[in-house]
Amino acid sequence: MRSDLTGTDTGRSGPAMAKAVAGLTVDGIDTAATDTGSARTTGRRHLRANGRMLWALLLGGAAVVGAMFAFRQGLLPWIDAMFQPGPGPLSAIRRAGIFLAALLGYWAYVRVHDRRDAGELRLRPLALALGGIAGAALVALPIAALFGLGAYELVQQRPATSGLLGAAAVIGIAATLEELLYRCLVLQVLERAWGTGVALAVQALVFALPHLANVQDGSSADAGAMLVSVTLLGLLWGGVFVLTRNLWVSAAHHAAWNFTILLSGVPLSGIGDWRGLAPLETRLAGPGWLTGGMFGPENSLLVIAAVAVAVVLVLRSVHRRGKLLRPAWLHRA
Repeated sequence: MRSDLTGTDTGRSGPAMAKAVAGLTVDGIDTAATDTGSARTTGRRHLRANGRMLWALLLGGAAVVGAMFAFRQGLLPWIDAMFQPGPGPLSAIRRAGIFLAALLGYWAYVRVHDRRDAGELRLRPLALALGGIAGAALVALPIAALFGLGAYELVQQRPATSGLLGAAAVIGIAATLEELLYRCLVLQVLERAWGTGVALAVQALVFALPHLANVQDGSSADAGAMLVSVTLLGLLWGGVFVLTRNLWVSAAHHAAWNFTILLSGVPLSGIGDWRGLAPLETRLAGPGWLTGGMFGPENSLLVIAAVAVAVVLVLRSVHRRGKLLRPAWLHRA
């Protein structure tokens, strides 16, 4: 029987008519059941992606940290016993060995677990140099402005010493190890599971949290400013890595940033121990919000603003070049 008004077959049973009116059946297919099945499939993909992510983080972390531990506790004591190099050379061997062991551990993890070439470890001299220049310039310009504004005052100049070279080596190794762990490992693993955007934000926060130890004697305002500052730096160096997919470029940017701060004679990330090695002896003369106080220029609002602008520019470049990856759970099986 057909309705005179709609031409609809009104001879269907009540439940069938309700489904048809609600749009839940199309050509005999129950779309509600289909939507439920699709949601379950997506949920399973999400769970599998998160499980693979956790396993990759554990395995990669174990490979890198385990290699460092094996050298420090195994090979280094043997070198000391066999060759007795003395405290100075042994310290240099320890730093170089830990650095190389971490690289080897990461390379092995990528080859075995990811089954790919570790292209991010390939040395690109020109890009490395440009990364270093950009990192130094990004912090040198606002520091120069702080000197010009009188927030920093130059007390005296000192001749460079050999200790400055040792500090440069330590800064370079530390920056490279941080980039290896946070950008090569954490960022890339999170990126495969959650996509580039979420991965950048999470790794930046994870990178910032350990720096809270450097402001234990500061106020809650110091800690808050530090978290904002270092999270922005984590976003910046993460963006540089995504843009170049090269460890050495982001490490050069990171190391040059740190070494420039050291040279200016102000605290580096809340650490003042190296200020005596700087060729400039500097006194903080301005308000804490401008000088950065005990944490150094990284907590200065002027430096934070400069980093924020750099983050926006780098992330815009990442987006324009199509380097943002989608979450793995959105990919069809």
